[in-house]
Amino acid sequence: MKKKILVIGGAGFIGSNASLYFKKRGWEVAILDNLSRAGTEINLRSLLMEEKISYEHGDVRDMNEVDAVFKKHPRLDAVLHLAAQVAVTTSLIDPVADFYTNALGTLNVLEGIRKYAPDCALLYSSTNKVYGGLEHRKVVLEDGCYSFEGKAAGINEEEPLDFHSPYGCSKGAADQYVRDYARIYGLRTFVIRQSCIYGTRQYGVEDQGWVAWFTIAAVMGKPITVYGDGCQVRDILWVKDLLRLYELCIHSNIQAGVYNAGGGYRNSVSVKEVLRLLETRLDRKLQTRFGEWRPGDQKLFISDNGKALRELGWQPTTSVAQGIDRLMNWVDQNKQTIRNAQNEIAGLPVLEKKIALANALPAS
Repeated sequence: MKKKILVIGGAGFIGSNASLYFKKRGWEVAILDNLSRAGTEINLRSLLMEEKISYEHGDVRDMNEVDAVFKKHPRLDAVLHLAAQVAVTTSLIDPVADFYTNALGTLNVLEGIRKYAPDCALLYSSTNKVYGGLEHRKVVLEDGCYSFEGKAAGINEEEPLDFHSPYGCSKGAADQYVRDYARIYGLRTFVIRQSCIYGTRQYGVEDQGWVAWFTIAAVMGKPITVYGDGCQVRDILWVKDLLRLYELCIHSNIQAGVYNAGGGYRNSVSVKEVLRLLETRLDRKLQTRFGEWRPGDQKLFISDNGKALRELGWQPTTSVAQGIDRLMNWVDQNKQTIRNAQNEIAGLPVLEKKIALANALPAS
């Protein structure tokens, strides 16, 4: 009998990639998504055309709708929970909606699993933002990039949690609920604290998904605004490397775990370095300008993936250069699809447009 996975938020960037990934490995795949973000309908159409994947329209904020999906799909081996409000900026505009989606939505999913699928594995897409601003870590500027003073190691799972912003609080609360449902109810749960994930099917916008947005803007000749000084460093992770981690968690003998998932030191890169790489590939200067720092923007984050390597044998395999090249090729081949996704946002009222710009991607 085929294994079955429910991908919640399965029409988004990571979700659509995950749906195809598991389908091609012989899994039966069901998607739950409310299609509220730009690009999700485009992704869903392509998924339903290419593969035999079932789709349920529903919203994680509504417990009745979540329960209905679990009742309809009673035999589940895994649930991948990706549905979320994903941007700090949006959480500042509407913290209540942010809470309902991220915290309450995750609680509804947990309750659905507890009642109807207690033996399945739950993979929760958390964020490195649960570690806060890391103000106690001294950061220095060297050769145009921020780094930890004394070449300190990256951030591991022992780092104290310190939620910043409504987004950090809502995602952090969900992160801890997922951990606690493993302890209290014996569910099999995995919390994946993700860094900057990038890849195909990612309709990046200025407020979120910066690697994809820079790549789209560069290839399509659009201006780029860099917020801050451009020396910020992130460890970026190609989406299929992340999906391998999900799969390893499911197939492991581990009952529950918390894992950081980023590119690590080998795939750490500054904002300016990504721009220079794009300029080199395109052989032209990009239209760039600098703006003020945005709230909650860390100068530096590098994930220590050592725990995932020790316990699951996982580490990233895609280099920054390889990933950017693949993303550029995808953008070049899908320009009209990307324009369609951006046009969805352009037609919205001003407040909805601000929220949609920050919400265009699933959890990161």
